[in-house]
Amino acid sequence: MDARSEVGKAGRRRPVAAEGGLLLFRVGGVPVLLAPSWWIGSLIVVVLYAPLVSRLLPEADAATSWALAAAFALLLGLSVLAHELGHCLVALRLGLPVRRLRLFLLGGLSEVARSPRRPGQEGLVAIAGPVVSVLLAVFCGSLLLALPPDGSTWLLVAQCAVANLAVGLFNLLPGLPLDGGRLLRAGVWALSGTRATGTRVAVAGGGLVAVALLVWALWGLAVGSEDRWLRLGVCVVTAWFVATGATGEFASEDRREWPDGLRLTDVMRPVLQLPAESPVAAALTASAGRGVVLVRADGVAAGLLDEAAAQRLAACSPQSPAEQAAEPIRPETVLLLSEPCADIAEHVREVPTWQFLVVDTDGKPAGVLHRDDLRAALSHQVGYTA
Repeated sequence: MDARSEVGKAGRRRPVAAEGGLLLFRVGGVPVLLAPSWWIGSLIVVVLYAPLVSRLLPEADAATSWALAAAFALLLGLSVLAHELGHCLVALRLGLPVRRLRLFLLGGLSEVARSPRRPGQEGLVAIAGPVVSVLLAVFCGSLLLALPPDGSTWLLVAQCAVANLAVGLFNLLPGLPLDGGRLLRAGVWALSGTRATGTRVAVAGGGLVAVALLVWALWGLAVGSEDRWLRLGVCVVTAWFVATGATGEFASEDRREWPDGLRLTDVMRPVLQLPAESPVAAALTASAGRGVVLVRADGVAAGLLDEAAAQRLAACSPQSPAEQAAEPIRPETVLLLSEPCADIAEHVREVPTWQFLVVDTDGKPAGVLHRDDLRAALSHQVGYTA
């Protein structure tokens, strides 16, 4: 039985749930979502930006100021979307799966489902977003040359140029979870040979960036800057995002640690293949200490035996086919034996299921990994919680 080919069939039949916001569209199979908090962020931008429009365009009435502020908030959202699409498309090009792309309060996030395995991959994915933002800034700046240097259109395009340049340069600041922090991590990782060292350095950078943002906002208040309230609102929210993101990256890196001397084969259970039509009571007896792959007569995997479901079924109907107590094998529940152990631990932590099929490089079943077995092994050695 080729487990990976059958998983591929199951994956094509299984729809991807759009969770975390309004589904806008898909790119390369990746759902692009608009989180509810995006509306809050856009409202903040409109409220704080409208008075600034009135000062920059004294001839504009209130309706024009609010309309330009709303247009700017929308274009800012599109700019952030383009930035995140840069990350998303490069990740997909490098073979890194992307779970979803979300736009939220004053920002966005491309959720790469698997950590890059090499510093070069991390660096390429990280730099893609700022490159897109800078190119958009150059494009908007070029448009200004074709527009009369006054009026609402010129102001809107000019602000878009400035906003995209600011998004690109700000994201290059050397602190996680910003793109510059990921570039810093990639560089330290390449020099030290250890991803965890890069993460610690980049997390420290994130803390410094958060402090600098708050200082800049307070400075604007102290000197009475015209954009002081806009600056304060954006900086406080962004500093909070950077601080919490850096903390999350640090905790995630801790959970990725895999103790020396522990092998995946030490944790996974041996695999047993049984016909899917086997009596559930017999399959349950044979499964003692092992993972059971149920195979139909045509060689297609029916799934992994779910012990809890099998016990319930055997209690009332012991001769029922074991397939009735099978848990489907899905792409996200298959692990490659050749994968780095730290990546496997990260994947198991993120996927909400209790057992995983481990396959070798030929796609043949090599074992079954139970979440509880991994948790017990890691917590015993490193205090890990899966």
